[in-house]
Amino acid sequence: MTKQSGKVGYEANASYNQDDELDIRELITSIWAGKLFIFIVTSFFAVASVIYALNLPNIYKAEAVLIAAESKESNGLAGLASEFGGLAGLAGVDIGGGSGNKTQLALEILKSRKFISNFIEKHAILPDLMAAKSWDMSSNSISYNEALYLPLEDKWIREVKAPKRAKPSMQEAYKVFSKIVDTNSEPESSTITLSVEHISPVIAQQWVNWLIEDINREVKQREVAEAIKSTQFLTEQLEKTKVSDIRSVLYNLVEEQTKTIMFANVRDEYVFKTIDPAIVPEEKFKPRRAVICIAGTFLGVVLSFFFLVLRFFLKQN
Repeated sequence: MTKQSGKVGYEANASYNQDDELDIRELITSIWAGKLFIFIVTSFFAVASVIYALNLPNIYKAEAVLIAAESKESNGLAGLASEFGGLAGLAGVDIGGGSGNKTQLALEILKSRKFISNFIEKHAILPDLMAAKSWDMSSNSISYNEALYLPLEDKWIREVKAPKRAKPSMQEAYKVFSKIVDTNSEPESSTITLSVEHISPVIAQQWVNWLIEDINREVKQREVAEAIKSTQFLTEQLEKTKVSDIRSVLYNLVEEQTKTIMFANVRDEYVFKTIDPAIVPEEKFKPRRAVICIAGTFLGVVLSFFFLVLRFFLKQN
């Protein structure tokens, strides 16, 4: 009984393996019969990817390498932090912040919606940001998508659904601008790379320079305004108190705030010093057309094989 059941199992297993071999052979035969289909589909995807890649505009990337500016004026305040931090905090004076905090503040402001919106409006770059189509190297001029914007009339004519309007809002502009601007910090060297991508290498370089100038000015104005308010408060406290020790501390704090204002007014690179300024890039950053063509061709091969295999199993069932 055992020998007979073992023989039956062996025959069943052999039959199963033989069926598998037949299925694989039939599948290979079916795929080979569809080789013309594979060639046609692959050729279509290859040509389409080439056309797509060639129609993509070149994108150039300009970048500058920055380093945090030394805060000499903050050293005196930091020296008072341990002894008089409570009183200084009461006066609204930040005596514990160094250049690191200032740098982080500047990076966060740089990414903020308010700063970017003000930047776009101040430099009137909305058409170059939202409607630029191509760049002519010989004339260094931008061509605009006239389905969106008419440069001669300075008029937006794009068709959009409410609540959007023909002229892009600052919310739309902020989203686009955030994608083309990048900051990369290197902890080991304490450097920061600020980069901008655009179809025009000249515009990319100009925007990097403007961003550096504007962020330095923005943080400087904020800190000067805070220092002036703190000085006014400390001066009022000086007039109210007659205790010599407290007056001495207040005088020291006023002196440090005066230094902050003085250093800010005489230094343009208040937060970031430029180590390697942005230049007009000569080579494109993207698109990688060869990669796009290879990926498109490979996709055609995969899809055609998948279709033939799927058709084979549907017929089998």
